[in-house]
Amino acid sequence: MYKINNSNVTVMVSDMNKSVDFYTKGLGLDLKQRWEDYYAMVAAPGVIIGLHPAQKVNERPNDISIGFSIDNLTQVEDRLKELKIKYERAEDGGGYYFNFKDPDGTPLYFMQLKEGNW
Repeated sequence: MYKINNSNVTVMVSDMNKSVDFYTKGLGLDLKQRWEDYYAMVAAPGVIIGLHPAQKVNERPNDISIGFSIDNLTQVEDRLKELKIKYERAEDGGGYYFNFKDPDGTPLYFMQLKEGNW
């Protein structure tokens, strides 16, 4: 049987520089590797997001999203406002959310749990 060493979620992007800057400088993810404008990998704890150039970026479905667990939504809200990123607040039994999109429309969210760990 084969062994899976790592995994990632790949997002198709229209502008590599803009997307790398959004995920690293904007959201604070770490740039793990970049192969010029062919592919880049950015990382948050527990997930690696691959950024891949697309000839055409289609409308993003809302049934898939990438989430980031945080401790303080106030700090995140300040950062989203600073970056002029539109977001929507939400709440459910598990926590509080800020839902937003990357420059190509990929659904993302920050979540502060009401209790427990993710």
